[in-house]
Amino acid sequence: MPNYKLTYFNMRGRGEIIRYIFAYLDIKYEDHRIEQAEWSELKSTLPFGKIPVLEVDGLALHQSLAIARYLTKNTDLAGKTELEQCQVDAVVDTLDDFMSRFPWAEKRQDVKDQVFNELLTYEAPCLLRDLDTYLGDKEWFVGNSVTWADFYWEICSTTLLVFKPNLLDAQPSLVALRDKVQALPAIASWMQRRPHTKL
Repeated sequence: MPNYKLTYFNMRGRGEIIRYIFAYLDIKYEDHRIEQAEWSELKSTLPFGKIPVLEVDGLALHQSLAIARYLTKNTDLAGKTELEQCQVDAVVDTLDDFMSRFPWAEKRQDVKDQVFNELLTYEAPCLLRDLDTYLGDKEWFVGNSVTWADFYWEICSTTLLVFKPNLLDAQPSLVALRDKVQALPAIASWMQRRPHTKL
């Protein structure tokens, strides 16, 4: 088994999907959390100056979704067939496209608040309708068992609910999917012991 070290801020953010996969697959790793004060010094030493970074026996991998695909490769979390794997990737990329539209690093609070409000009020309902239609009456987004697309939905929606608590009030199926992910023993255990952070 390789030696894994994950470096990310002390928050869920883009690092959490990696932590969920490690938890579910019961893989030991070092969860190295840095504070904002350490970031400027560390930034120049990293590939492309971004985190999360996963070191695998000392080799630094970057981009959270690429890391997630690497960790889930050859596991059922990626999808059980090549078609399912494509479907999983499509759901993840759809969610990530939306999450990437938020100005997370915007320093002007009024600008940030305005864009967040517009996205959550006008754009999010369309995405949620599409996701609800895609899920249909299935238990999971893809296939007949959990995949990391379900994990990513739970993670992204948890973040969005911080900013709009009633976001899913009209989406009981998507809420039920969140509940199913959170009830998985390995995920429930991780959620109970992880540091409590807003995002």
